[in-house]
Order: sequence, then structure tokens, then C-alpha cells
Amino acid sequence: MDSLIRVNQGAARPVRISPNETRYPVPAVTAGVVGGGALFGGLVLAGLALPFAAPLAAVAAVLVGSSIKFCDQWEKAVVLRAGRYIGLRGPGFFAVIPILDRVGYHIDQRIRTTAFGAESCLTKDTVPVNVDAIAFWVVYDVERAALEVQDYQQAVMLAAQTALRDAIGKHELAELIQSRKELGKGLQEALDHKMHDWGIQVQSVEIRDVVIPHGLEEAMSRQAQAERERQARIILGTAETEIASKFVEAAKCYQQNPVAMNLRAMNMLYESIAKRGSLMVVPSGLADSLNLPGIAGLAGMAGLKPPRPAVEAEEESGAIEEGLQARVDELIP
Repeated sequence: MDSLIRVNQGAARPVRISPNETRYPVPAVTAGVVGGGALFGGLVLAGLALPFAAPLAAVAAVLVGSSIKFCDQWEKAVVLRAGRYIGLRGPGFFAVIPILDRVGYHIDQRIRTTAFGAESCLTKDTVPVNVDAIAFWVVYDVERAALEVQDYQQAVMLAAQTALRDAIGKHELAELIQSRKELGKGLQEALDHKMHDWGIQVQSVEIRDVVIPHGLEEAMSRQAQAERERQARIILGTAETEIASKFVEAAKCYQQNPVAMNLRAMNMLYESIAKRGSLMVVPSGLADSLNLPGIAGLAGMAGLKPPRPAVEAEEESGAIEEGLQARVDELIP
């Protein structure tokens, strides 16, 4: 009952379906005054005394004014005569027999919306959820809507709520979240089949929101994160497997061709020296396998010079000093 009250408060104000005799007072009053005045003038001209002519004219004015009715373009009026249905009138002007006829309903034939929901309803996997939905419907048969159901607007809302709760109990939480369109279509078909005898057609039902408990929402978030991490690890492992298989193929190729292996090693050494711009110490065994002349050539290409022995450096330094001393002796006699 509380959920029904909340839905009614959240929905738009319902359109009045009962007749309102004072919606168009000016034309009715004008017609009554004109008719009463004409009757009063005729009675006076006929020689009837004023005390008798005035009450008769007033009664005639009331009858003429109450016989004129109106309907808007989108409405139909249900007319009853002595309590029996005699037909539909409108839109526009129409007349009824005073006292005997009355307008039972003004029924709107435009597309209407009804918001409804289900609070704390259990899904098939026993998860409490709150679901909000909206139904679009129209009265296509005014006679059935007026005669077959007492309050068709409330009937639509209650039937939609019942159908929604029944649908939630037949689906799991994942289906409710992922298949909103399918759920809305199923509700539309169920409601349209139920309300067809009432002269009402349900055109569509849309699920606006599915609210789950906060704790369950956090658990689902952690589950989604764990699933994505698992997929990332699987992808990484697959990449490592492919890389390892390529290394095995390369190893087989190098095993059958040692020269290719030496060239690959020299290329790796050259790339390291060229990028870093530094000296690399290579073990003698590896140097022998890589062919030292080739390594020296690569080092020269990189702009590196091997260090000279200490004896050669000292001899070169002594020669430079002797040359400088001789030059000084020549300049200073």
C-alpha cells in the first residue's frame, strides 16, 4: 500500500474523467438568458401577467442552459438517459434533454502515461530490487472503458504493478539489468491482453530504473573487477606463450646457422653501444665467439678508441717534451 501511495504521488496528476458542468459556463448561460428572455417577451406580449411570466422564463432559461454541452477535440462524452447508456457525443457542441439526460464521463482519447513501480520485490535468485517503469496507453473504445470498468486509470496502474512484480519474480537479477527492453515488451503484451476487454490498448512499457541494495552493488563491482583482472592475466599468459614459441623457432634457426647467431649477437652489442654511448666489457669467451675484429670494427663505427698501453703513452709524452725544449732553445739564444 505504501508503494502504491508513493507511485501515485510521483506520477502526474490524473485527468478528470467525471463531467464538469461548469467548464464552459458562458455559452450555456448566454443560451439560457436568450431563451428565457425570448420566452418572457412572448408571454408578456401574449398578455400574461408579469408575476407568472417571470418564473416561467427563469425555468425555461435554466432548462435551455443545461441542455447545451461541450467536449474538447480529444474527448468523448458518455451520455446516459434515465441511467441507461444511449451513446457518445462530441467533440464540440451537442444537446441533451434536461432532467432525463446527463453526461456520465468525459473520456480523454489521447496517449497517456502511467508511472508505476515495485519496491523490495524478490527476483528469481532471491535478490531484493526496486524497479520503476512507465506505461504508455490509450483508450480506443470509449464505450467499453466507461461501462466495463469502474475507474480504468486506477485499474491500469494496479494491473501494471501486479504484472511487474510477477515478471520480476520470473527473472534473475542479471536478466533484469541486461534485458530491460525484453522485459518491457513482455509487460506490454501481458497488459494489452488483459486490458483489451476494457477498451484500452497498451502501446509500450519502459523500465526506467532497477535499484539494487548498496552492499550487493559493491559486491558486483568487485566481481566485475576480478573478472577483468582474470581476462588481463589470460591475455598476458597467451602473449608469453606466443613469444616463447617464437623464441624456440629462432633458436632452431640459430642452431642450424652459427653465423646468423654471431651476427645477431654483434648487432645486439652494436645497438647497446650506439644507444648508451659507453664502453662495454665483453668476456673473452664471448669475444672469441663474436669474432674480435668484427667487434673492433663496430666499436670504431661507434666512435670509440681502445686505450693505449702505458709504455707507449710515456714515450709519446717524452717526445713531446723534447720537441718543446728544442723549440725554446731556438727562440732564446
